[in-house]
Amino acid sequence: MNHSFGQGCSDAGFCSIDGFKPDDLDSPKTLKNQFKIGSFFGSADNSISVYGSYIEYNRQVNEKLDFDVKLTSIGQNGNDISVFGLSDAFLNSNYKINDNFKLTLGVKVPLTNANRSLDELPLPMDYQASLGTVDLLFGTGYKIKKFQIVAALQYPLTQNNNQFLSNEYLDVSALSFFQSTKNFKRSGDVLLRVSYPFSVTKKLKLTPSILPIYHLANDKYTDVLNIEREIIGSEGLTLNGNIYLDYKINQKNIMQLNIGAPFIYRDARPDGLTRSVIVSLEYRIKF
Repeated sequence: MNHSFGQGCSDAGFCSIDGFKPDDLDSPKTLKNQFKIGSFFGSADNSISVYGSYIEYNRQVNEKLDFDVKLTSIGQNGNDISVFGLSDAFLNSNYKINDNFKLTLGVKVPLTNANRSLDELPLPMDYQASLGTVDLLFGTGYKIKKFQIVAALQYPLTQNNNQFLSNEYLDVSALSFFQSTKNFKRSGDVLLRVSYPFSVTKKLKLTPSILPIYHLANDKYTDVLNIEREIIGSEGLTLNGNIYLDYKINQKNIMQLNIGAPFIYRDARPDGLTRSVIVSLEYRIKF
């Protein structure tokens, strides 16, 4: 469950939750609990670097059902601005219909309303710790031999309270060139992930993955005249590639390195989630 992608899945989250990641096919069935801790860093739009961390707990209830809880944080640094904060809580459940097919249902709950300010002026979404929306998460996973295919939807049930207007900043400020997002209305996303694991050695596994994400409609904001406007170009496709490298210390302890980058991205990314590259490192223990 990691972090990748042009669309900043490390932050927005739905492509990084446990149910939408490549499966650990070698996981011992007798171990019902799993704890994960991870950190990530990357390069974002507008000369901003990002970093953060997360913790996650998974409980296997029976052969078919498990539950997952994840807490995330993120920091952004650039243009003489440095911020850090808690991001989101994810609550998810996975139901295995059979050995090859599963369903995932969950919710993302923001830990901030995405209206952080600096010197009494609202900051753009690029410096917010969360999208600030309560999101419904739904997905399916299917295995065809070693191929793993996931299709998923992330849809906002609420919107945030961001109040950023670029014209409130002087022309000498870099923020005067950012996309305004006052009363930001963000559309949903759908994703398709296809991955294929390779065993390099008995302890080392390599899993390349391709991840297209489609933003379903143009986002909207309210301008200085209090008129709601579409952000043209914010609808569309982001195509990401990433590689997972898993090192099995033993049956209970695993380290994972994940590197991701976009090949194609949307013309407008007002949510501040675009990453030119992102790297994450995760430790997990099963018990």
